[in-house]
Order: sequence, then structure tokens, then C-alpha cells
Amino acid sequence: MNIKLRLKTMLFLQYFIWGSWLITFGAYMMGTLKFTGMDVGFVYSSKGLAALLMPSIIGIIADKFVPAKYLYMLCHAVGCISFFYAASVSDPTVMFWVMLVNMFAFMPTLSLSNSISYYCLEKNNLDSVANFPKIRVFGTVGFVAAMWAISLLKYELSNMQLYIASTVSLLLVVYSSTLPYIPVVKKTAQTWGARLGLDAFVLFKKPTMLVFFLFAMLLGAVLQITNTFGSPFLHDFAKIPEFKNSLVVQYPSILLSVSQLAEIGFILAIPFFLRKFGIKTVMIMSMVAWTLRFGLFAFGDPSPIGFTLLLLSMIVYGCAFDFFNISGSIFIEKEVSPSIRASAQGLFMTAVNGLGAYIGALTSGKIIDIFTYDGMRNWNAIWLIFAAYSLLLAIIFYFTFNYNSTETCHKKSMISSNISN
Repeated sequence: MNIKLRLKTMLFLQYFIWGSWLITFGAYMMGTLKFTGMDVGFVYSSKGLAALLMPSIIGIIADKFVPAKYLYMLCHAVGCISFFYAASVSDPTVMFWVMLVNMFAFMPTLSLSNSISYYCLEKNNLDSVANFPKIRVFGTVGFVAAMWAISLLKYELSNMQLYIASTVSLLLVVYSSTLPYIPVVKKTAQTWGARLGLDAFVLFKKPTMLVFFLFAMLLGAVLQITNTFGSPFLHDFAKIPEFKNSLVVQYPSILLSVSQLAEIGFILAIPFFLRKFGIKTVMIMSMVAWTLRFGLFAFGDPSPIGFTLLLLSMIVYGCAFDFFNISGSIFIEKEVSPSIRASAQGLFMTAVNGLGAYIGALTSGKIIDIFTYDGMRNWNAIWLIFAAYSLLLAIIFYFTFNYNSTETCHKKSMISSNISN
């Protein structure tokens, strides 16, 4: 099996696990376990809390001490056990702690899978900008396959979604044992900061990179909002008699999966857009797409016209997600020294799925409860608030991010020099 096919298989399984529960878990907690919006936001905040530290810490360990392959296997083994236990939990507080353990294990695997992919591509003399998007797209395929399986099996409001995530986690542990060995960086560092893996923070010496990571965090909040409450939003149409038996209510995950299907096209377009327009324009495109995502949600419903709006919202999600998440990962890979690859990817993951996710989970949960009256949620107002937030980000980013796409402000050699100094 060639290296690209092996990486595609790894990413398919990696994101199948995430797709098994990430989008539908909120609906399960609200619809079956009867958790409040704040309860759901609290549980989902475990993802943000874990990502505050774990991707960076695990990235440091992978760079300096333990090969990434073995850390990857260990993390998914812990994930397997915690998913299995979470399926039996019905208390919000207990669910938070179980999912916190799960997220402590799972979140680092997102950046580790990127680092493993970049290392293998480099080792085989394959350009990461040209090849990584074509490989990463199989992660999206895995995510969609999981969503369809959960929806068609009618597990969206069932704990079976967690049992499936547990099973596939175990499968990935076994498969990961066949991945190439990735050695740690030779311990030649002279400073304590480099020995501890803190050298990735040298990126923050440049204002452009500091601004980039700040907006990655703020966009991470947006991503958390749609992941947490997209499914409950569609399930709530069941409370309206005329929409109770609509396909949107019967198979909401299949409709939501169009978002991931749209990702496939946008992922493959990333190399062109990055080369043609640069990271600044691509990031602004993402923020505008987030604005459209929420704006279309605000006016969408299962009626013919409303369904069209929902469908358009799913399509623009592909641009919204890929143009900041995947492009951001590639941008960082091209900017940093290989000696801090895993640490830098972990730092990016911390910004997006750590601080951003934590802020997004708690804030969105509070907003949901504020606009809930007698068990009915005013989704129109909720989504318009999030749309306004996304548009404001785009405007501020335009005036504050001054990276020149025609010149590399962070040559890898310069970063290596800064680290040694």
C-alpha cells in the first residue's frame, strides 16, 4: 500500500470517529436526555478545555520525546474506553467529566494526524500544498460516511452513536500500528524553552502570526456553535405540525452532511486559492461564508423555499470550514521549521478547538437559553446574532492582518535561526 493510500485510510477512520457523534450528540442530549442549552454547551466545552493544552503538550512530546505514531495509538485507545462509558451516562455533570477525558485524548489526534501526514509526504518527496488536501479530503469522506450511517440507522437520538465511535477508535488503534515510524527530533537544543518544546511560541514574535492565531481562535468559536446546535435546530422543526414528518426532521444528519460533502470540493480548491489569492483573502472568504451560513439558517425551514436556503447554508459551510481550518494548517506548515512541526500544529489546534471552542460552547449555550421561551427556541434571532459576529470578524481581520501573500514573512530558516538564538 503506497503512503498516500495509507494516510487516506488513517484520516478516513480519524474523522469517521468524529462524525459519529460530533454533530448529533447535542440532539441526543437535548432530545433524549433532556439537557438544557447550557448543559449541552457545558458538555461541549470539554472539547475546548481539552484543546487548550493537550494538542500543544502532545505536540511537544511528539517532537521531543515519544514518536507521534505511539502517542496517536495511545490517545485513540483512551478514546475508545471513554466513548464506551459515556454511552451509559445520563447526568450532565458526569457527562462533562467523561467527555473531558475523551477530549483530552481525542483532540491531540487531530493535529497529530496532520503532523504524521506532513512528515510522510516530506519523507517521500511529495509537496504538502499539492498533496495534503487530496489526502485530507478522505477525512471529510469518513465524517460524511459516519453521519449517514448514524442517520440511516436512526441513531441520532440514541447512545449507539457513542458505541460506534468507541468501536472505530479501537479499529484505528490497530491500524495505526502499521503506520511509518516517525523519529523524534534530535535533542540538540541549547535553551530550556527549546528542550521543553516551547519554541513554537516564537511564532508570536511576529505581529502577523499573532493576529492570525487570534482570529483562528475567534473562528474556532464560530465552528463550535454550528457543530453544537446545528442538529438540535433541525430537530426542533418537529415541534411545528406542518414540518413534523418532513425529510429535514426525519434525516437531519443527511442534510447536515451536505456541509461535509461541500468540503470535498473546497478542499481540492485550496491549493489554487492559496496560490492565487494568499492566506488573507482566503481567510476573509471563510468569514464571509460563515456569515452566509448563519444568515441562511436564520430564514431556512423545511418548506420548498426554506429548504433551498438550508441547502445553500450547507454548501457555503464547505468554504467556511476549509478556508480557515485546512488552509490555516497548510499555512503554518509552510511557515515553520520541521523541528517544531507538531508543536506548531498543536498550537493552531489549541487556538481553534481550545480557546475558540470553549468560548463558543459556553456563549452559544447561554444565547440559546436566553432565546428559549416555554420550550421553543427563537432560532431566527439566534442565527442572526451569530451571522453578525462572523461579519464583524471579517471586517476587523481585513484591517488588522497585514501578511503579504507574495512574500514569505517567516522563512523556515529564519525561524530555525530564532529558535537557536
